Amino acid sequence: MAALQIPTTVGGNTIDETLFGLIADDLVTQGFSIRPGALPQDIAHELHSYQTQMKDNLYTNAGIGRGEDYLHNEFVRTDEICWITGSAEAGKLWIDWTSQLQAFLNKRLFLGLFSFESHFAHYAPGDYYKKHYDAFRGETNRVLSVVAYLNPGWTQADGGELVLYKSDIDQEGIKVVPLFGTLVVFLSEEFPHEVLPANRDRHSVAGWFRVNTSIGNKIDPPR
Repeated sequence: MAALQIPTTVGGNTIDETLFGLIADDLVTQGFSIRPGALPQDIAHELHSYQTQMKDNLYTNAGIGRGEDYLHNEFVRTDEICWITGSAEAGKLWIDWTSQLQAFLNKRLFLGLFSFESHFAHYAPGDYYKKHYDAFRGETNRVLSVVAYLNPGWTQADGGELVLYKSDIDQEGIKVVPLFGTLVVFLSEEFPHEVLPANRDRHSVAGWFRVNTSIGNKIDPPR
């Protein structure tokens, strides 16, 4: 299927939807998409500049679970995060761009993506996130995961790879070096993954598209 090439505007800049088409095709054929250097450079630079200048007190220790089930567990992960609200220009550019991706994927793949939650992630040297799923099968919450890496000059010697496993029995996985501008998109319920320890500070943005699971008076919040 040929990718659409309809230009769209985000933050005053034109983005070629060919990239969105390639991501959609990857999701159909293999359930994940790895696109080195694909995040528009202006957005990547804004995110990188903002994150590397963030004050330490804006971060919180990352945990697992949501709401009353949230738990900080250093056995599982040791990174720190800061949720993106769109109040800063960098966050707004990112949210606008992911909104365009959401609209495209809903139109092309009928995914029913309803909301998006996202945060900056900082891994200090030695930090990790052990093998996990972003969503549990059948719970229909997080449907699609998106990660963008913000690390100029990163080399394989720096470590910190994302390892994407095709199943629970896959022992090798696909290693993704967190190079600046690299995008990874994958079905949240289908792929266990982990983040290996890095030898230098590692920066990224992680986000999740969700479907609407609000029922009656029970509202499912974006995070």
